[in-house]
Amino acid sequence: MMEWLSGGLFFVGATLALLAGVGVLRMPDVFTRMQASTKASTLGLGCLLAGLAIRHPEVSFIVRAVSIAAFMMLTSAVAAHIIARAAALSGTPLWEGTLIDERPAPPSPPPAEPESGR
Repeated sequence: MMEWLSGGLFFVGATLALLAGVGVLRMPDVFTRMQASTKASTLGLGCLLAGLAIRHPEVSFIVRAVSIAAFMMLTSAVAAHIIARAAALSGTPLWEGTLIDERPAPPSPPPAEPESGR
């Protein structure tokens, strides 16, 4: 029974990792690519690590799997935020099918100072 459960988790994890790769290739702009890669790869890795912990119920495997999963979940969220912020601040255009643009308008340049007669 445990082998079937771990095998199912391996299959789901590998499928989600594959979908993350396909999402990066198929999505139209950086924001949707970032979402596809972080969500699907994090869930895929979580399923793979859960399957590993079920397949090998030793303390060392479980501690390593939990440590890897925690590190991945923490770092992928931060990395996705940094990538999205950098893309937004650099003025990366959105996909033309985007319905709502909640990004703030870029700041206007300061007014030019009058030249002195010197």
